[in-house]
Amino acid sequence: MVSKILKTLTLTGVAVAMSTVAFAADYTIRATANSNENDEDYDGLVVFKNYVEAASNGAIAVELFIGTQLCSKGAECLQGVADGSIDVYISTSGGAAGIFPYVQVLDLPYLMANDRIAEKVLTDTEFTRSVRKMALADSDNKIRLMTVGNTGGWRNFANTKRRVAMPKDMEGLKIRTVVADLPQELVKALGASPTPIPWPELFTSFQTGVVEGSKNGITDIMGMKFPDAGLKYVTLDGHAYMGALWWMNQDKFAGMPEDMRRVVVDGFAALQQATFASPKRKSIQAYEDFVKGGGDLYVPTPAEKAAFKEAATPVYDWFKSNVKGGEEVFNALTSAVAEAEKSVGASTDADIN
Repeated sequence: MVSKILKTLTLTGVAVAMSTVAFAADYTIRATANSNENDEDYDGLVVFKNYVEAASNGAIAVELFIGTQLCSKGAECLQGVADGSIDVYISTSGGAAGIFPYVQVLDLPYLMANDRIAEKVLTDTEFTRSVRKMALADSDNKIRLMTVGNTGGWRNFANTKRRVAMPKDMEGLKIRTVVADLPQELVKALGASPTPIPWPELFTSFQTGVVEGSKNGITDIMGMKFPDAGLKYVTLDGHAYMGALWWMNQDKFAGMPEDMRRVVVDGFAALQQATFASPKRKSIQAYEDFVKGGGDLYVPTPAEKAAFKEAATPVYDWFKSNVKGGEEVFNALTSAVAEAEKSVGASTDADIN
């Protein structure tokens, strides 16, 4: 009896081992996001992992590295993508601007009016493919842009001093920016003073008055507890859609057979939809908490928002003249926006009649 049991266990063990070998992944994708598990970047990666592993029948395994396990800064992480030590990485436009400066086109103010337009532009037009071609050319065919999602909703102006309803209300405010020319040019165009401050130092900088305002989404504002440091006024001008650029090592992608590449592309489409949705849901509670804590939330009128856009218009010419590839990518984006506005407008007209 004991011998029979041992024989059965041994055969079972062999079967398990054979099953493990049979279902071992043919490809492994190492994906990283310098964020945390409360972030929409993580939400997107979980959806991507689930889709790709299921749709490939286990032929592709996706390993997630959240935080700074593999790399900690944009340039470092993108170098990891280029050399193949990282397969997938998500960056903001600012995080990739040092290598691909033209991606800052996503930071140009007031080009996309709302979520519906932005999502149409990033899903159904040639804009992303145009940036992909530029990035591949500039990285010696090593870094491929897979998709553009969202990371935090819309960037709005917030400050510690007063309600901002018109560009004139920005005059004299010290606004925190990253160390990049474009956001500084925007702040100057609106009459404020750009002040580059590292993100980890921003809370203390609000407390001490080193800066008096910032350009952030509400989930970042509440997540970092900036109201506790004196940030009390948020103007929902929605000047920039907070794009998330998802990069992949070109050799890893191209080295897969066509059917697996299709799975990966579809996986990024699912990821994109998850990152579109996640900030919308999370921002609801964030706005409620901001107002409940005594915050002043202001929505500009159409006329006031038009005044902001007019004041910021010189930044477009600056971008086209001073950023490598600026005019090409600006034309690609504005053309895509025009197509999206036409499509969305026609769809809305059909639905309301």
